[in-house]
Amino acid sequence: MHKQVIVVGAGPAGIGCSLALKRAGIQDVLLLEAKEVGASFRAWPREMRLITPSFHANPFFQTDLNSISPETSPADFFQKEHLSGQEYADYLKVVVQHFNLEVREGQRVHEVQPLKDTFVVTTDGGKLTSDCVIWASGEFSQAKMGSFAGAEHCVHSSSFESWQDYPGEDALIIGGYESGIDAAYNLVNLGKRVLLLSSGEPWLADSPDPSEVLSPYTRDRLLTTVKQAPDRLRLRGNAAVTAVNALADRFVVETADGEIFDCAHPPIAATGFHSALKPVQDLFEWDGSTPQFTEEDASTLHEGLYYSGPSLVQKHSKFCFIYKFRARFGVIARSIAARLGYPEPDLSDDRRRGFLVDDLECCINCECAVDSQAEEVPVAT
Repeated sequence: MHKQVIVVGAGPAGIGCSLALKRAGIQDVLLLEAKEVGASFRAWPREMRLITPSFHANPFFQTDLNSISPETSPADFFQKEHLSGQEYADYLKVVVQHFNLEVREGQRVHEVQPLKDTFVVTTDGGKLTSDCVIWASGEFSQAKMGSFAGAEHCVHSSSFESWQDYPGEDALIIGGYESGIDAAYNLVNLGKRVLLLSSGEPWLADSPDPSEVLSPYTRDRLLTTVKQAPDRLRLRGNAAVTAVNALADRFVVETADGEIFDCAHPPIAATGFHSALKPVQDLFEWDGSTPQFTEEDASTLHEGLYYSGPSLVQKHSKFCFIYKFRARFGVIARSIAARLGYPEPDLSDDRRRGFLVDDLECCINCECAVDSQAEEVPVAT
C-alpha cells in the first residue's frame, strides 16, 4: 500500500500534524500507532497531571495550551484545568474520531528506509510506502535510567501505574525536575517520607525559557508541600549521584561530594527520557546530543522525512511542550504540500492561532523577561 504521507505516532504531535495536513488539503494520510491512540498518556502514573493549564479561550484566538487543533479545547471538553493522562488520551481519541483520521493501532514501526523518491516503512503488518514521513513518536516509552554506576538498581518514575503502589514509608528520588517533584509531591501526600537528590537546584532556577525551569504548577505544589509537610520532604540540591549499590537489605546511594544515603527500596530514578528520535537516530544529523533540522523541521540527511514533537530544537529553542511544538504543525504541512505539488495552502488561520510560527526571533530574543519575584522554596536539609 502507498500513502502520500505516513505519520508515525498517534499522540498530540502525530494527530496535530495530520490535522494540519488536512487543513492544507492533503487527505491521503495514515497514522501508525504501536499501541493505541494516546498510549503514552495512558501509561502515566494515575496521579500525574498536565503541567500546562488548559483554558477555553479559543474563540478569542488564544487557543487552549494543550489543544492540538484550533477548533478543540481539552478544557472545554473536560471542564478541567490540569488533565490526567487518561483524560488527555481520551481527548486525543475523540479528536481522531471527530475529524475521521485514518489510524492503524497496534502497528509498531520497525524501520523507515529512505529510497530515491520514496520511503519504505516496515510495520508489524508488513511494508508500506510513502512520499513523506513524519516521525512523531513520543518520549515516554524511552526512559532514561541515568549515567551513574548501578542505575539498573533503580526503578524509573514512569514505571508506576499509581504512586499508591510504592511500598514502604520512605522513598529516595534521584532527579529534581518535573517528574521528580511530581513523584515527591504525590508520595508525601500519601504520608511517605521522601528524600530527593538533585544534581542542581532547579527549584531556584530563573529563566525566561519555560523549558529551563520548573513550571509554575509544579513549583507551587512543591512550595505547598515543603510548607505543609517539612518533616516529610527533604531536598538536597547539588547532590549529583555517582553510584547506587544494592546490599542484602538496603540500597546505598553515593554522591559526587562523598555523601552516602541509604534506603530500603530501590531508588526512584526521575532522570528523564531519551530523545524521541532514538529509534531512527541514524536518519537524522546530530551535533553531540542535539538533533539538527532544516528550517522546515525535516531531516538534513533525507528529504521528505520530518519530525514533530518534544525533541525539536530550532535556533537554540526547545519545543518540548505541546503548545511549543504545535506551533510548527503548519510549517510542516506547508512544506509537504509544496513537496507533493499541491497549490499553496491558505494557512492564515493556523498562523493567527499559533499553529504556524516560522519567525522564531521572539523565541531567542525574549524581551518579556524580568527579574523573578517568585517566593523562594525553603529547603530543609
